[in-house]
Order: sequence, then structure tokens, then C-alpha cells
Amino acid sequence: MKASAFVYPWDVDGDPAAPDRIAALGVEQVTLAAAYHSTRALTPRHPRHRVVTAEHAAVLYPPDDRWRGRALRPHPAGDWAPGDAYGTAAAALARAGLEVHSWVVLAHNSRLGAEHPDTSVVNAYGDRYPWAPCIAQPATRAYLVDLAAEAAVRPGAHGTELESLGWYGLQHLHAHDKTGGVALGEAGTYLMALCFCPACRSGYGEHGADPDELAAAVRDALEPLWRGTARDEGWPGVEKLLGPARTAATRAWRDGTARTLQESAVRAVRAAAPDGFQVLLHADPVTHHVGANPGVDPAHVLSVADGVVVPCAGGPGPLAPFAAQGREGAVLAANLGVVSGMGGSPGTLGVDMARAGGLGATEIRLYHAGLASDDDLDAVREALAAR
Repeated sequence: MKASAFVYPWDVDGDPAAPDRIAALGVEQVTLAAAYHSTRALTPRHPRHRVVTAEHAAVLYPPDDRWRGRALRPHPAGDWAPGDAYGTAAAALARAGLEVHSWVVLAHNSRLGAEHPDTSVVNAYGDRYPWAPCIAQPATRAYLVDLAAEAAVRPGAHGTELESLGWYGLQHLHAHDKTGGVALGEAGTYLMALCFCPACRSGYGEHGADPDELAAAVRDALEPLWRGTARDEGWPGVEKLLGPARTAATRAWRDGTARTLQESAVRAVRAAAPDGFQVLLHADPVTHHVGANPGVDPAHVLSVADGVVVPCAGGPGPLAPFAAQGREGAVLAANLGVVSGMGGSPGTLGVDMARAGGLGATEIRLYHAGLASDDDLDAVREALAAR
């Protein structure tokens, strides 16, 4: 199976040894960040720094003139990735014989929410999620589609992976995050992700749900969770708490909104890209899931994109619904963590790759070559050599 490692430009720029070190892992490809959210990251081997703090969501290249005069626009990075950091890293990695694909984070942007609060998801209590742009709003959708096209099709890129191309919710590794005091479970996670901005309120109405009554019903449904008296009953718990009709209205609005955004973004990338450019989406086969790997309908997404990158940290089970579609030529990439300090398991990579392949994976993704320790990278090298 073809293997690709995730990499940040700051892992490579300023470290002449990095490209050859990554190539020596045995990967054929790198998935290099071109647009990314705020983060704080270790760089364990960099000769000039050990910690990089990306203070806000940014594009890691100079944005072009398409954004002139627009209120919603991407911001270039600061001193953590100056100039065309992506382009510099991509060229160095290509010289080491690696195929470079861009990595584009879309509907996860706390700077957008801070500068333009009205763009954010609003929960049933009226709280805004500044890290989560509401993908139903026309101006936000236009911004995300144009960002996808610009950030994906960088010079020398052979393809792209689009992350967070769908709904985002409460989950967010925010600075000093302290949201784990109540176990929301699957039902609570969905209910806390429902947006009640003007666009979404109108959308629920189009599907037969009064938005005020729906918001009140969501608050009532969440009350047992705050008291700690609710059991996690999974998705059936949502219908039990909210009622079948209201649940169906939220799903109809949200699923349709996500699907049309995915179609528009992929279409825009293809229009900007050369022939043969590969477009993959980070995705979860459970359509109501939210986050960096948003829920999709497997049949639909494989009719739109060239394939998917599927989170397999908890096991390769999520691959099966995509593999069941039997779409010839589709890329099914199993995303496996190899940073032991972040819950990854580089020591079992060989076994994990075999299990993923048995369930239909055609490629693997390794998260993350820049963050891993030397011992972790040694384990990766051994596993890939034994393929």
C-alpha cells in the first residue's frame, strides 16, 4: 500500500536534513499543510527551534488577488511560517523524491470567528463556537470553496486532502480546553453541534421544524446530561431525546448543506487543477458526526471525490462502509497515528496496516512525521520496510 506522512512546512524549512529523513521512512508521499488552524507543535529534530506556535488559522503561502476587497479572507501566517513556507518545503521534499499533496483545513478557523462572529455556529443556548464556521451561510460557503481551490492547487502539488469540509461542533482542542467535565456521548455531541444562526434557523423551517421550538427541545433534551443522569444510548438517544420528526428535520438540513458544500468545493478544486490531480476528503462514514473528519454519506462522497482519508486510531472499522461501495479506483486511505505520546501506536503499525488492508484500505496515512520522536520514526521505518 502506498504510504504518505503528514508534515508541516515548519518541520522542513530551515532543516536541510528533513526531506531525506522523511523519505528514508519508506513513504512515497507527503501530505503537506497549506492551510491550517492555530496550533502549538513540537519540532523534535529541528536545528533552530523545538516549539512552533501558530497563533491563528492561516494559509502557509501568499494568498492571491481573489481576496481583494472581501470581508472573509484567509490570513497569511506570521513568523512561524513566513513567506511561501509551503512552497519552500514542497520543493525540498520533491527534490528528495517525494510526491507532494496539499493538506487543507477548511471549516475550522478561530480567527474567522473572532473577526466575524456572525459566521460562527451558534448552539441552542446562544453560545457561539468561534472555531466552527457555519457552513450553511452563503458568504462562508463562498469563502470555503475559494479557499479550497487556492490552497489545494499549489505549484507542484499532485493532489490534495481536504479536512473539515463539513460541520464542526463543540469538540476542539482549544487553548487550555476544559470541556470534558460532562460526558456528552454521541447524543449530546450531536445536540451541542446543532447550529441556530439565522441561516440554519431558516433551514430548519424549510424542513418543517419551528426553530424556536426546536431550540427549546434541544435545551430540554440536554438537561439530563448536565445533571449526569443520562445514559449514552448512541444515535437512538438523539431521536428519543428530541423526537423523530425534529431529528429528521435537523438531519435533512445539515446533511444536504454538507453535501452541496462538498460538491462545490471539489468542483472548484478540479476547475483550478491540472488533469490527474487527486482530490480526497477527510471523512467519517457516520453522517451525523462532526469535526475534522465530518460525517458523509459514503456513496455520495465517493461519487464526488477520488476517495477519502478515514480516521482509524480506534481501529479500521470505519473503512468498511466506504469499501462496501465497491467503487473501482477509489482511494481509501487509513489514517494511523504514529506519535506514541499522542496516543499513536507505531509499534503495531505493521499489524494495523494489514488489518486496514483487509478491510479495503488502498493506502495509509501516517500522523505525523514532524511530531514523532526518533523511536517512533524508527518503528515506522521498520514497519514500512516489511510491507
